[in-house]
Amino acid sequence: MKNALKIQEVEPSFTNRRRFLKISGLTMVGTGLLLAGCSNDEDVMVSPNSTNLKSRYGGGHFPGIKDGVFDLGGNDLGILTYAYALEQLEADFYTKVVNASGFTSNFTAEDQQVLTDLYYHEVIHREFFKATLNSVLPNPKKQLLPDLAFDYGGLNFSSRTQVLATAKALEDTGVAAYNGAGRLISNPDYLLLAGKIVSVEARHASAIRSLINPNSDDFAGDDVVDPTTGLDVKKNPSEVIAIADGFITTPFTALYLP
Repeated sequence: MKNALKIQEVEPSFTNRRRFLKISGLTMVGTGLLLAGCSNDEDVMVSPNSTNLKSRYGGGHFPGIKDGVFDLGGNDLGILTYAYALEQLEADFYTKVVNASGFTSNFTAEDQQVLTDLYYHEVIHREFFKATLNSVLPNPKKQLLPDLAFDYGGLNFSSRTQVLATAKALEDTGVAAYNGAGRLISNPDYLLLAGKIVSVEARHASAIRSLINPNSDDFAGDDVVDPTTGLDVKKNPSEVIAIADGFITTPFTALYLP
């Protein structure tokens, strides 16, 4: 994996830092995803043409190459693959942030604390989605979303202002993505665990907003929380993918997601 070496470079400080979210809790979430995905072994082991698999995972709309381009697929497996794509983006972004040349000089100690926490969280999310999909896809060698490539344009990863603004956009979009995907999930185990993950992502969004504007109510601003209902913003996959496409250069489609 292309970022493996960089991950190791900051690993030694991992257990010594105060963290505003405990990694152990995220580990349990990820483990739960993996176990939920493996709860029906007969479905996993049978042919991809199985009636059980088709009914459970979207009428046969599995992730994979369609007309020469990878498609995310439909229903639960499509949503898991969609989430995996977003977590790849966030993990890649924070990996670049914490390894930028100006990270220790241009960011405050609190910035570094939060951004490094977020880096570990997103890497954990990415790896657990990858493990889960490997366990439930009938043919992961052909159906697992490949490692995506990203382009952040002229973003200066040593600029506090630019990094925090981009982190804010990514985290807000991530929360809206999970909120919008909830109604599309049929497996109650996946739905429960997606709810746990989105609560973590919401903490990320809140933390970034507080770094940008300390001691304000931006952590629950009207742009992310509906002032009349008190509910977080939600977006369909098509809306989120249109935003993420500004960073993701690997082509893919989402023909079976709204």
